[in-house]
Amino acid sequence: MNIKSITKILTDAGIEENEAKIEIKMLLEHFCHYTENDKLKGIKPRIEQLEILKEKAELRAKNRLPIQYIIGQAYFMGEFFKVTPDVLIPRDETEILVTKAISIIQENNYKDILDIGTGTGCIACTIAKNTDAVVLGVDISSDALRVALDNVTELGINNHAVFRKSDLFSKIRDDEKFDLIISNPPYIPIGTELSPEVNNEPSIALFAEENGLHFYKKIVQDAPKYLKPNGWLLFELGINESENVKAFMNEYFINVNIEKDLAGIDRIIYGQFKS
Repeated sequence: MNIKSITKILTDAGIEENEAKIEIKMLLEHFCHYTENDKLKGIKPRIEQLEILKEKAELRAKNRLPIQYIIGQAYFMGEFFKVTPDVLIPRDETEILVTKAISIIQENNYKDILDIGTGTGCIACTIAKNTDAVVLGVDISSDALRVALDNVTELGINNHAVFRKSDLFSKIRDDEKFDLIISNPPYIPIGTELSPEVNNEPSIALFAEENGLHFYKKIVQDAPKYLKPNGWLLFELGINESENVKAFMNEYFINVNIEKDLAGIDRIIYGQFKS
C-alpha cells in the first residue's frame, strides 16, 4: 500500500486524476499531519498514516462524498468554516456576492444586515468580520443553524453575527428593518441532473420550484417590508436566471445591476429599494 495505490481508489471512482492528487494531499495533511514539507525532506508516510488515508479515500470514493464533508471544513474568503452534510458547501462564486455586499456596507456605514438562508453562516460571518454591521442570519434548518453557531463562535464574532430559525421572513418582526438583505437561495430547477458530489448536499439548499425562481420571487416581493429607505437587496444567481430575476426586482428596486463571475456567467444581482 502506498500513496499511488490509494490515489487510484479515487480515480477508479471517477474523480479526475489531478483533483484526486490534490485531495490526497488534503487528506494526508488534515488527518495524518503529513505535509509537502515532509515529502521534500524525504520523510515517507508511516503505515498507520497510510491506513488512515486509505480509509478516508474509500469514504470519498463511496457515493462520491465531497472532500469538504470528510475533512469537516471548507475555505471561504480567508477563513475555514465548519461544514457537515446538513449545509451547502461554500463556493468561490459566493465570494463575489459577499465582496459586493461588504463594499456597499462600508461605503454607506450600514449597521443592520439580514442574510436569508444562512446555511454555514459563511456569508453572515464574513460580513460581520469585515464591517461594523450586525448580521442576522436566518435558516429553516435547525441543523444548519447549529453549524452556523459553531462557526460564529470559532471566529469569535458572536456579538456581530446572530442566528434565528425562520422560513424566509416568517420570524422577522414587523419592526425589524435592515439596510441590506442578502441571499444565496436555492435556485437549481427541480429535476436538474447534478454531479455525484452535489447530490450529497442537502436538497433543501439546492432546489427550487418554478424553474428555480421560487425563492427569488418570494424574497423580492417581501423584502420591501423589511428594508430601510434606500436599502439594498443582493442575490447570487443561478445559470440563465438573471433576466427573470431582474424583471422581478425592477418592480420594486432601482439601480438593478448584474455582475459576472470569472467564467462570464451572470452571478450576482443587486438593487436599491424604491422607497
